[in-house]
Amino acid sequence: MQREIQWFMRPYLIDFLIEAHAAFSLLPETLFLTVNLLDRYCSKRVVYKQHYQLVGCAALLIAAKYGDKKDRVPQINELNNMCCGLYDAGMFTQMEMHVLNTLDWNIGHPTVDFFTQLIVAEERDGQDVEHMAAYICEIALYHRDFVSTKPSIMARGSLALARAILGKPEVNDGEWDHVENVTLLTLSQHLHQPSVTLSRKYSNQYYSRVSEKLAKFLAQQAAIARQAAPPSPPSESTLVSKPTNGYSTPHKGLGAVPGVADGYMTPPITPDGAYFGQNNVVMKDYQVPRCPVTPTPQTSHIQAYPQQQQQQQQHHVAGPAYFESTSSSMAF
Repeated sequence: MQREIQWFMRPYLIDFLIEAHAAFSLLPETLFLTVNLLDRYCSKRVVYKQHYQLVGCAALLIAAKYGDKKDRVPQINELNNMCCGLYDAGMFTQMEMHVLNTLDWNIGHPTVDFFTQLIVAEERDGQDVEHMAAYICEIALYHRDFVSTKPSIMARGSLALARAILGKPEVNDGEWDHVENVTLLTLSQHLHQPSVTLSRKYSNQYYSRVSEKLAKFLAQQAAIARQAAPPSPPSESTLVSKPTNGYSTPHKGLGAVPGVADGYMTPPITPDGAYFGQNNVVMKDYQVPRCPVTPTPQTSHIQAYPQQQQQQQQHHVAGPAYFESTSSSMAF
């Protein structure tokens, strides 16, 4: 549906919204409601690239007016300064009305923070578990895999992961269906390399430094995985030691092809006259001269070449005389 905005642009906008949300000290549920309004609007309207940040600011204004105190609601000039004066003041008001009309003024929506608070109160989890779950849920805001995930499933999965990361005992809260298991697995796969902006936010003592605890947990898991990994099998070169040769083909070992020495095929040579005795009887004791198998000729073979070349020259000289005698005998 969208022609200009792409999914790779989403993390940049989420970073901006997280910084603006923290700068104005808004409620936690305001951030999740802002992203919910943004996604709902983008699913119904085509948004141009230059207006993507403006839509995010309008969603933040609506969410803050809906849930936060009046003195915490951002002013338009403050948002415009955060946008480096990219938009006019009237554009914020116009986009805010356009978002409300597109959504038929249906602003309220259950957020993941709401369900997290319910589960934490019921299971009596600690504040560090609550902060870790919030950190995981905000990591999920960056990824398209969780746009259509129900907030209740997100809350349950993030709390289960938070307890496991912090070493807390598991909670028997009923069976998990297929969607919940898939969500839990997908969440665990997106914990690596979180946003720098988000990691800096949750490295504060106010949030129990859960970003540092998550990074330490992931490092420990990686070390355990390296120790448990089976050793790599030895290569063929370590099993059978063979002399290295710069002329051999790297894909085949030496001796892989019969008749090949040092990577060069020995070419056949035409036998000379000394190879045959009388009546074309092969003389077995005669050593047939061979071409060298390497570019550097051997000393033992150097003497064979002049003799062979002389015999070949004599053969070529005798050739025309043979044809002349043959043609004269065939003349009528």
